Amino acid sequence: QVQLVESGGGLVQAGGSLRLSCAASGRTVSRYNMGWFRQAPGKEREFVASITWSDITDYADSVKGRFTISRDNAKNTVYLQMNSLEPDDTAIYYCASTRESYSGSAHYYYWGQGTQVTVSS
Repeated sequence: QVQLVESGGGLVQAGGSLRLSCAASGRTVSRYNMGWFRQAPGKEREFVASITWSDITDYADSVKGRFTISRDNAKNTVYLQMNSLEPDDTAIYYCASTRESYSGSAHYYYWGQGTQVTVSS
């Protein structure tokens, strides 16, 4: 059974940093495309960043240059390093994984429960 567990969220002042973690069980993250998404109150869920099994990364324009997605294969964990945080980054952040391994799919099938990030001004 696949489980994705996010951690690392919290309250931070604008300009601060946080690192989110997504610990996976039931699958090896290095074989799948992994992504981070977020949902702010009253808004739809949006893409934040992704890393493919071949280490290709992609970012939403709103976070480019501030956020970095990475993967630690030994810990089977994906990270999202968030720097220069802004109040607009306030949201629940979700980790997700594609269903197929070694694929070009961007269809995320497995999702974590989310972790709250709140950025105060």
